[in-house]
This record gives sequence, C-alpha cells and structure tokens, in this order.
Amino acid sequence: MKDMLKDYYRSLNVDEKVFEYCNSVEEKLKDRFAAIDAVSELNQLKVLKAMQDNRLSEAHFAGSSGYGYTDDGRDALERIYADVFHTEDALVRTQIVCGTHALCTAMFGNLRPGDEILAIAGKPYDTLDEIIGIRESRGSLAEYGVTYAQVDLLPNGDFDIDGIKNAINSRTRLVEIQRSKGYAVRKTLSVQQIGEAIKAVKSVNPDIICMVDNCYGEFVQDIEPSDVGADLVVGSLIKNPGGGLAPIGGYICGKKEYVENASYRLTTPGLGKEVGASLGNTKALTQGLFMAPTVTASALKGAIFAANVYEGLGFKAVPDSTEDRYDIIQAVELQTPERVVAFCEGIQAAAPVDSYVRPEPWDMPGYDSPVIMAAGAFVSGSSIELSADAPMRPPYAVYFQGGLTYPHAKYGIIMSLQKMVEKNLIVW
Repeated sequence: MKDMLKDYYRSLNVDEKVFEYCNSVEEKLKDRFAAIDAVSELNQLKVLKAMQDNRLSEAHFAGSSGYGYTDDGRDALERIYADVFHTEDALVRTQIVCGTHALCTAMFGNLRPGDEILAIAGKPYDTLDEIIGIRESRGSLAEYGVTYAQVDLLPNGDFDIDGIKNAINSRTRLVEIQRSKGYAVRKTLSVQQIGEAIKAVKSVNPDIICMVDNCYGEFVQDIEPSDVGADLVVGSLIKNPGGGLAPIGGYICGKKEYVENASYRLTTPGLGKEVGASLGNTKALTQGLFMAPTVTASALKGAIFAANVYEGLGFKAVPDSTEDRYDIIQAVELQTPERVVAFCEGIQAAAPVDSYVRPEPWDMPGYDSPVIMAAGAFVSGSSIELSADAPMRPPYAVYFQGGLTYPHAKYGIIMSLQKMVEKNLIVW
C-alpha cells in the first residue's frame, strides 16, 4: 500500500525524499489523531441531538423567497444552532456575508453613542480595524461616538486579568474577545481561558456584554465560549460550522436580547428576524452543520501535521508541534517572503479547483499590507477548505487552515514543502 501511495504522490510531482520525510512525521501522530476523533464524536452527537430535538424534517428544506415570512426551515436551523451552542437564541443567515459582517452586525446592534468597546486579547483581526475606527473609515463605530480601548495579552499569552479589571470604566459596554490568533503570532485562547476572563469582567460589571469572535474555533473542543459565560458567540458559516457545504453566511448566538438587537441591525428595526428569505439554502447550511464536527477534526489533524513537518525543519510553528489545539489555524514563521509565496503556491497546486493558478500578493480590502491567499475551493474564500494566507510583512508568517478531509490537508502541506524544495528554499 505504501508503494502504491508513493506512486500516486510521484504522479502528483512530489519528490520521494519529501514523501518519505512527511510520512515519517505522520507515523508519530496516531495517538493525537485518536484524541481528536474522540472530541469529534462528542460534538457530532451534540449536533445530531439538537437536530432530533427540534424535529428537523425534509419539509424544512423547501426554502423561501421574497420577504421570507414564516420560513420554518430557517427558524428550525436557528433553534438548532441555539441548542448546539447552549444559548437562548441564534441568528443564522445567508444575508450575513462573512464573519467580519457578523461581528459588525453584533457590535452595531448592541452599541450606542458614548459606549466603549474593550478588546481584551490585544488588537482584533485586521478587518475589524475600519469597523471599530482603529483605522479611519466612513461609517465606523467611531463616527457614531463609540470609543475603543485595548488590553494586550501577557507575554506568555494569558489574559492580563488585573489589566482588564482596571480598564473597565462606566462607558464599557462590550468586551471583545478574539479566540483565534488572526495575523498575530500568538497562542489561540482556550474556552477555559476565555471563561476565566469573562468571570473577571462580570465581577466588575455583570451587565457588560462579553462577545467572542469564535471564528476557526467551533467544534475544536468539547465546549464553546457560550458554555463559560459568553453573552454572544459569533462566526462564519464558510469556516468550521458550515462543514464545507454552506455557500455563504454567518451566525450570532447568545442571549435573546442581544441576538434580537443584532437582527434589527441586519434587517431593520421592527422587522428583525421575521424577514430574510433562505432562497433554498437551508439544506446546505443544515447538512454542513451536521458534517462540521468531522470536517473540523480533519482540518485540525492537518494543522498538527503541518506544525510537525515544519518544526522538524527548524521553523517556528505557532502552536508548536506538541501544544493543545484550540482552533484550526497553524502559523509557521517562514522568515522570508520567497518562502511564503512558495508555501502558498504549494497549497494552491494541491487544490481541486484552480490548481493551475499561481497566487500573488495584492492589496486586499480591509488589510493594511499586501496579502497573499491560496484557496482553490468549491466555495470561494471558504477557509474550512484547504487554504493558506499571509500578510507580506515580517516575520513572514503563513497561516494554514482547513481541509475537508485529512488526506487533502496532508497533501497540501506536502506540496507546500515540495514547492520550497524545488526553489532551493529549504536546507535538508
């Protein structure tokens, strides 16, 4: 079987030396992969139970058009999401175009002039800069009189609990917690860590809204931030919870009042969740959620494989090859722009779609430096599918994520290494 596998990789332009090295790395990961499968099984049962408890039926897949009044399938899916995340309510819509839009909707829906956002995990992801007003932009929260403050993580990656408590003031209305690392080379936050931070915030003022940017973290652990006190958990359906089948969309789960406020921002005051046609997408969104635990597990295995492959070659991996995992993203500091480009070329070459395309850095909207992105996906921009991206700035860290199946994630990492070998960018 190994010889047959080697022949297939050879037919896909992988050198034997690259194959043998990566195969030796994989052999050492069997126990870790088994532990991931155990978490996946628990989350699969959680999702299945929510669907059964809400009496999901084929009739729910009929969809709606126009205003979308009385869309039973849409409403059933939102009840299912609320049950999966153990929240009072949920807003799950294709009208939410991405994770950034979901976060924007949640913040604009729940903040008013004079309120302050407090980010307690350092600066949020780049695409929130213009929403908040960190970078000047038309229509930002800053233009509406919402201020911003920030508490950085400690050097060891933990929350600065004392700093958080001291930063809270009478204007603090919403605390923003970014679970994943974004484009920072830092540790991803565990649900347990997030719970401790929320507890500290609530000890100062229990009325502060604690909102977690949950992107890339869903179903990685056996609990979610909403299980440890988060008032809102927000994410994208073309990441983990869409299971690779959702064509678009985002979710906002949490306390009923705050979800309702967000719905008034998404549609209009007075209409809220009552409108918003599903346009026949309910089946894809629901089936994607059903697949999400196992798809997330596949992506997680790919991330661990990547860390071990590149750490073994002397590169810094964040998380490192032995750390516990709290999201599907793997950062690797490649030290030069040439290696970043070669890595992304390998990921693109491993794609089922647009494998012949060569990615190049470009000035992407919402970012303050050129960004290179590799994503030959069935759903454009879907980062639960095999993808990699990087801002072209020191330390030239590339961010790898996704893989609907582990074998595909594995092949992508092998090809990323192959491209660097071909360009003499790796010293064996």
